[in-house]
Amino acid sequence: MNGLQAYQRVNTQTSITDADPHKLIQLLYAGALERINMAKNRMQAKDYAAKGKLINKAIEIIGGLRTFLDLEKGGELSLRLEALYEYMESALLEASVKNDPEKLEEVANLLRSVKEGWDGIRDEVVQQRQAV
Repeated sequence: MNGLQAYQRVNTQTSITDADPHKLIQLLYAGALERINMAKNRMQAKDYAAKGKLINKAIEIIGGLRTFLDLEKGGELSLRLEALYEYMESALLEASVKNDPEKLEEVANLLRSVKEGWDGIRDEVVQQRQAV
């Protein structure tokens, strides 16, 4: 499943047909963070079925982010991101099994860090696209 399909599957409320690839990845990060926060709330409310569904959706989104990686062009950065995404997926599974809100927060913090970096290059990407 590609990143666009993953996002559409988990977030049908947001229109993404006009989103450029950079914006789509921003939406994926935001969607994963939203699902993790919601899962933490469901975990605290002891609504384990909803928690599991939300964590699974976050894992699907992170899987979608992995599909955007270009390991040939991206070099070491892409390889490191792939490993980080793989770790996040594993940590989310562990958080779900152990009902561990701290593990959810760890993944959320990692995602926020990557998202901040991605958001920071947004203006540069837009300027490059306009120059083409």
